[in-house]
Amino acid sequence: MKIIISGGGTGGHIYPALTIMRTIEEKYPDTSFLYVGTHKGLEADIIPKENIPFATVDIQGFKRSLSPANFVRAGLAAVGVAKAMNVVRKFKPDAVIGTGGYVCGPVLMAASMLGIPTLIQEQNVVPGITNKILAKFVTRIAAGTPEAEKHFPAGKVICTGNPIRKAVLTATREEGAKAFGFDPAKKTVLISGGSRGARSINNAMVDVLVEAAKQREVQYLHVTGKLDYEDIIGHLAEKGVNLAETPNIKVEPYLYNMPQAMAMADLVVYRAGATGLAELTARGIPAILIPYPYAAENHQEHNARALEAAGAAKVILNRELKSDILQSTLQELLADDAKLASMAAASKSLGKPQAAEDIAQMVIDMTQGRKTK
Repeated sequence: MKIIISGGGTGGHIYPALTIMRTIEEKYPDTSFLYVGTHKGLEADIIPKENIPFATVDIQGFKRSLSPANFVRAGLAAVGVAKAMNVVRKFKPDAVIGTGGYVCGPVLMAASMLGIPTLIQEQNVVPGITNKILAKFVTRIAAGTPEAEKHFPAGKVICTGNPIRKAVLTATREEGAKAFGFDPAKKTVLISGGSRGARSINNAMVDVLVEAAKQREVQYLHVTGKLDYEDIIGHLAEKGVNLAETPNIKVEPYLYNMPQAMAMADLVVYRAGATGLAELTARGIPAILIPYPYAAENHQEHNARALEAAGAAKVILNRELKSDILQSTLQELLADDAKLASMAAASKSLGKPQAAEDIAQMVIDMTQGRKTK
């Protein structure tokens, strides 16, 4: 069996793709994969390290206002479809899977035009414009949330949940604490703005960490993203925080072992990307969510509000985020064990740890259906 999988831009698109690939590979070890992304996205760094064949189709999303740049991007889109057509024809896949990002558009469109079974894995509560368009052409759609189903043709869509890495479920608190030099008996907060970081969260956390350096009762692991890392380290130093002498605070630019970090977390401060939320709910971790305000269709706020409505999270809008607000919210939750336990249970009830298995089976069923024709 041969499968193309495409997902680009952020870890939220890439890691679900890898999870689906590994799950299919467990069922059919002889499967050949080709990953199609862009040369500028995070996938260009991650996928080669996974020893997976990698091809690029470069494309940019359209601006939401009239702009001369859209004419250039329209040209790139046409070229992208033509290049994707060549990639698909050369590899001759039995199925093509898209997990998000603009690059999925030309790849899945090319495969659909060639009569190859295609599947969209839609992660968010509100789908982006690319997947709304592709929904008319693809074979099947795996929705990450029940709320997303209404946006797609009823005969094509199934709510599977979002795929998560097995390591997210198997990592233990003790392993996580050991990996980061923390005490497993102390409450631990994980802060991450996603694979690229989040400046607003990073800036708001500086004063929180300054206070934490004095108290030392709670442990903090702050993942800043590579762009802001040096600035945050500098700001902390200016405020008198010597991280080498502050064992309850770790600041990292990026984590390749995020499952271990989540395993030791009693509470997280996160953006509201769908993959991150899927991992949190699979483990049942309470969250303070700060949705990225410029996400397409404001989908991160919709994602966050769904968890808040279920009692699994507190939401602070990006425009309202300040150090004192974040600090007071953290203190309120960390001081209330019953509240944290209630949020953890609510989070766990939303988790779908079997999602990767269900999606893998959908793909296998599509390929088998094709072979019997």
